[in-house]
Amino acid sequence: MSDDPDSETVVVRTYVPRYQKENWATHADELDMSQSEYVRSMVQSGRKGFESLTAETPSPDATPGGSGLETQVLDLLRSGTYSWEELLDAVSDDIESQLDETLERLQATNRVRYSGRHGGYTLSSDTDGN
Repeated sequence: MSDDPDSETVVVRTYVPRYQKENWATHADELDMSQSEYVRSMVQSGRKGFESLTAETPSPDATPGGSGLETQVLDLLRSGTYSWEELLDAVSDDIESQLDETLERLQATNRVRYSGRHGGYTLSSDTDGN
């Protein structure tokens, strides 16, 4: 066991709806990842947009078994040769679908709305504290 406190792993618990856990488990299986590895990877990748806001050092092994993106790329390349643009299209389709579904869900719950005046999506007044 290492004496380095930064290498120590600890348990984190959260509660999510059953359907969400089932979706995560399915996706983790598709990516040949454990559920813990999957959740850790998704949290780390989701935080990338906030890196400039925090001084926290990213986890050195957020994806110890390989990243989901790496798995996707390898799976694609097993079936043939792809250009950069073809690979980009293939791997970005999933994030576009996820973003679309998320925005639809947020709009359906009135947390986000589309505003031409604000140049795109914005928080609903109920959500932004106004």
